[in-house]
Amino acid sequence: MLTVVLIVNALIALLCLYVAWQVWNLRRVLANVADTLISVERNTYAVLHGAPNAIIKGQRGTRQLRKQYRQLQTQLQRAEQVLGLLSLGQTAWRRRSTVVRRFKP
Repeated sequence: MLTVVLIVNALIALLCLYVAWQVWNLRRVLANVADTLISVERNTYAVLHGAPNAIIKGQRGTRQLRKQYRQLQTQLQRAEQVLGLLSLGQTAWRRRSTVVRRFKP
């Protein structure tokens, strides 16, 4: 009977030792995962920390470029009108010159 108790005790001790070893391994793995997550969080923060300011700066730049584009578009329309008038004037001048040459004696 004593032998059975000792064997059962030894088996329980081995089982507890195995469970303790598994828990220790799990703790080690969880510690590594936690360290990795902390590192990822720090790197993400370092990369994205300045993002809001950069986005705001980009939005301001885009707004300014759109304003300049509208102004340039207006100037382009005016230049096209002027060139159209000059072309019309040139065409009229050529026709006038042709008509004057025909009627010159």
